[in-house]
Amino acid sequence: MTALRKYSVSLRGHRTSFTLEPEFHAELKAIAEERKLALAALIFEIDTEREEKVNLSSALRLFVLRSLKKSA
Repeated sequence: MTALRKYSVSLRGHRTSFTLEPEFHAELKAIAEERKLALAALIFEIDTEREEKVNLSSALRLFVLRSLKKSA
């Protein structure tokens, strides 16, 4: 299993961080490229749609999972 890494991004004018496995981060980048979005824009979308009780890292993983299941 790959070690978790901490990443930072600016959302709504302030820096925030999230922790993901590099494989999930790579999939997020691929999805953003596929949609012709900046990675920060995709993360912003996911962040605005997530439930308040779900942390950003979990929301990002679930988004990747759902995206991969849709394309399978």
